Amino acid sequence: MARLGPDDVKDVNTRYHDAASSEYDSKWGISYGVRGAEQVLSKMRKALGGGKRRFARALEIGAGTGYFTLNLLRAGVVDDAVATDISRGMLDELSMSAQRLGVEVATARCDAAELPFEDDSFDLVLGHAVLHHIPDLATAFDEFRRVLRPGGTVVFCGEPSLYGDRVAALPKRVALAVAPAWRRALGLGMRVGGDHADHELEHLVDQHAFTPGDLRGLARGAGFGSVRVVGEELVAGWFGWANRTLESTAHPDQIPDLWYQYAYRGYLALQALDTRVLEGRLPAAIFYNLLMSARLPADAAAASGGEAVEPAPLAAAR
Repeated sequence: MARLGPDDVKDVNTRYHDAASSEYDSKWGISYGVRGAEQVLSKMRKALGGGKRRFARALEIGAGTGYFTLNLLRAGVVDDAVATDISRGMLDELSMSAQRLGVEVATARCDAAELPFEDDSFDLVLGHAVLHHIPDLATAFDEFRRVLRPGGTVVFCGEPSLYGDRVAALPKRVALAVAPAWRRALGLGMRVGGDHADHELEHLVDQHAFTPGDLRGLARGAGFGSVRVVGEELVAGWFGWANRTLESTAHPDQIPDLWYQYAYRGYLALQALDTRVLEGRLPAAIFYNLLMSARLPADAAAASGGEAVEPAPLAAAR
């Protein structure tokens, strides 16, 4: 991963995500129907350790086009939400999707390390595939704690593991090597012109990969307890990254729907293999994605060193 200064990290993340926003949902297979809700709720259950929980007010960090927030609102897991991102393009796409779906959600363009919200404002702070973009994680976690109410929860899903990221580099390299032949076979043109340069920044936006211990340390260092870290996606991650790398080299409007159907259905089949057979049997560190949850102590005694208590499941989602 390229190492950039904090300001450069923010700049390339903003430029890349602004450029990618209009086609982001199609690239990543994001949906807001039954399948999308199942994916999001499954990740939340894994991160939280099972069951359904309901949160009155949630803040999403790096919400992108709204994959998590919109699906959680529609499922009734979250009653009220604020979605943040440093990319105006992403938030504009989120707002358009929210309007189309008939969902109310506030948005704020801001930095995760400087949240423009009052103390004790939220019951849940969450994010999906965002921590690895943030330059100053310690300060960001302090902000997550500040805006959470006592007993509040943080949930972060889709964070690349250190080992999993290294392993994923192999299918990416293979995909880049075969990309010219793949484009010829499908009759596709290379992605050129326009905002191509900003799309290429995808290779610079990721600044961290984590071990389970890294995520535990960040949460505990900010005063969270009941920290849980699990792994998700092994063979599905390899398959998905190879396909996304191929797609990134071609003009998106020319990629046929049959290819996207193959890529999506293949990913779901391998994800089911990961979930039913491999997750829970293999160490979290070897999976491509890590999921983390943690909870603030509910009272001052717990905050000063008392044992944090696992929250009881909240009311079932509607």
